[in-house]
Amino acid sequence: MSFTIEERGRPNSQEYRVFFKNSEGIYISPFHDIPIYANEAENIFHAVVEVPRWTNAKMEIATKDPLNPLKQDMKKGNLRYVANVFPHKGYIWNYGAIPQTWEDPNHKDSDTGCCGDNDPIDICDIGNKVCSRGEIIKVKVLGTLALIDEGETDWKVIVINTEDPEAGEFNNIDDVRRLKPGYLEATFDWFKQYKVPDGKPENQFAFNGEFKDRDFAIKTVKSTHEFWKALISKETNAGELNCMNTSVSDSPFCCSAGEAEDVVKSACAFGPEDPIPSSVDKWFYYEK
Repeated sequence: MSFTIEERGRPNSQEYRVFFKNSEGIYISPFHDIPIYANEAENIFHAVVEVPRWTNAKMEIATKDPLNPLKQDMKKGNLRYVANVFPHKGYIWNYGAIPQTWEDPNHKDSDTGCCGDNDPIDICDIGNKVCSRGEIIKVKVLGTLALIDEGETDWKVIVINTEDPEAGEFNNIDDVRRLKPGYLEATFDWFKQYKVPDGKPENQFAFNGEFKDRDFAIKTVKSTHEFWKALISKETNAGELNCMNTSVSDSPFCCSAGEAEDVVKSACAFGPEDPIPSSVDKWFYYEK
């Protein structure tokens, strides 16, 4: 199963979008049409890379837009870039989401005591390859961190790209601690501090910031898949979410290939990129 992307609008602008196509050239939703599993028997999942490692643009699946293309998040009318909190530069992993998952904002998690954040579940790929924006990778789940973001449960699932030369050595969260010393601590610090330069308080965590193991993480991912099933079949109120898809045949939101193509054609034509503000390179120093 292969996927390609089609960019529209000018990169680094508010109009920029990244649409997805399947191997037949039909436009699809990365939220709803890409299967959660690359290999269900082995618990290998697909993941959509939203933000390549070392970059700052806060790209995300546009859950409220038709076909859910990638777009850059906005904050106070401006494009959002995450701050560099010393010694980090941008995101310190390939950051993205697992398709066909949903953290239900109406469900209070029994472990965290908070409701979901209304998005697909997030992943941090610790593989060596710096992926490209919109790349679909196959990942092995290693563990998870339970971030509490402004009162919402926001799971951060630690994964490794199955194509990584070292993937066979990583099977659980303790392998990350052993083979990439300091990475989990840096991950915790990154999520704790990344909003502080914007004037916000440190983020909080469930389980006292402890990373949960592989089995716990896989169970969490699978539970968000069940919430997504209810969403896409209209058993749950979607609210502002756009569930337009071209492949979930029993979904009331399923549309034709032609309707999907019309969505993409209505977007701005691809053009030269706008400059990235020089302020994005600023380093913030944070006293712990």
